[in-house]
Amino acid sequence: MPGCFKKTLFALASLISFVSFILIVVAMGIPKWMTGKILCKTGADLVNATDPELVKFIGEIYYGLFRGGKIRQCGLGGRRSKFTIFPHMVKKLNTGLHVMIIMFLCVAIFFSLVSFGFCILNAIKVPYRAINGPAGACLWNFLAGGFVVLGVTSFMAAVKLHHLTERIANFRENVFRFVILEERFEDCFWICVASATAHAVNLLLIAFSGIHFPKIKTKTEEVNVTAEDIMY
Repeated sequence: MPGCFKKTLFALASLISFVSFILIVVAMGIPKWMTGKILCKTGADLVNATDPELVKFIGEIYYGLFRGGKIRQCGLGGRRSKFTIFPHMVKKLNTGLHVMIIMFLCVAIFFSLVSFGFCILNAIKVPYRAINGPAGACLWNFLAGGFVVLGVTSFMAAVKLHHLTERIANFRENVFRFVILEERFEDCFWICVASATAHAVNLLLIAFSGIHFPKIKTKTEEVNVTAEDIMY
């Protein structure tokens, strides 16, 4: 049976792995990865709008991995609309990169559950095989955190290098053209970053579990019995 210190660390690591699993699932389902402000360039050019008038042509956009929405401001008031990435919009995006982001996060979900199971196993007993012990727990946590990092990095590449927000904002816009004034990574993006950080914390906890603290031994004083002590 593992010691109390080791049990506590692995129990904490299993809890962190499960929380990481929940965080990734929630992040993938909520359409709040990116928000931004979009300018209706065509409408503003038609009326030669100056700085005070540009407010009437600035709308908003938000989206996640599967759906989103926007508010179009083209001088006649805001018009709200919602959209889904699959199956139509993904054809206008970098399909391979977008699918890779989702696949990376799905694999991270799987490895988070595997690391959860391995941490529970090590909290209950000492496995006979090394791969089932702390080494295995480290491996699965490293893979889970690594795939989350790959997913987050790929999303950043899609936004910054492939102009994901601008492509989404101009999807099926035949008359008006929108330009991006501002982009902000939102809660779901940072939730995934927190998930990757959680697995890094798990690696530290598992490393600490391998530390063997020296046992404190109390020295017993030797009693020397002499002939004089017996007489008295």
